[in-house]
Amino acid sequence: MSEMTPGEVFRKLHELRAEHRDLDAAIAVMASNPENDEIAVKRLKKRKLMLKDQIAVLENKLIPDQPA
Repeated sequence: MSEMTPGEVFRKLHELRAEHRDLDAAIAVMASNPENDEIAVKRLKKRKLMLKDQIAVLENKLIPDQPA
């Protein structure tokens, strides 16, 4: 990711967190129905983990560097 302003980081975090919540809800619905495709559920879980990683990277950008 290129250099982002703090405002852009907050906006992107908001988008990623919303998508993460949506995936969580979709996974819960799909997992509760045994007829759903297990591979599709696994793909959603993998996407959710990728989003979690992206969120962590952006959150770390908001933490100011501290001198040693």
